[in-house]
Amino acid sequence: MPHEALQNLFIAGLSNAHAMEAQAEQLLKRQIERLDDFPDIKMRLEEHLEETYTQQRRIDAILENYGETASTLKDAAMSLFGNLAAVAHMPADDEVLKNAFASFAFENYETAAYNSLISIAEALGETGAIGPLRQSCEEEHAMADWLSSQLDSVTRRFIQKAA
Repeated sequence: MPHEALQNLFIAGLSNAHAMEAQAEQLLKRQIERLDDFPDIKMRLEEHLEETYTQQRRIDAILENYGETASTLKDAAMSLFGNLAAVAHMPADDEVLKNAFASFAFENYETAAYNSLISIAEALGETGAIGPLRQSCEEEHAMADWLSSQLDSVTRRFIQKAA
């Protein structure tokens, strides 16, 4: 792939990742609002929301190196999708379970997106971008692992509360 095309792919991927984080921000905010019965999960999601803000800033910094900014339109569209996705589970009796499944899937999606960006950065020789992208990837992977480790407990607590 020609260098310019690869660079354009990288910039588009960064813009998409920024929008993905905007979606994650909205998902997290809506879930946090409704987790008073699960304070440990609420606390971890609040921590991850802070990580999400940091991940957005990392992407902004990489984009700035190219004289680019995140797409406001993409961010707005993905924020809307994040809100809609969270709202879709609200009427469900098993909202906390559905949100746990969706969050686990989304964290794995984010991990995959960052892994792809790391590969593109390596192909471009963008060594300055690799570290921040890897940090974000590790945070997403850690969150996915944490969510996976909580699924049994969340399910059992949901059963107890529903009984």
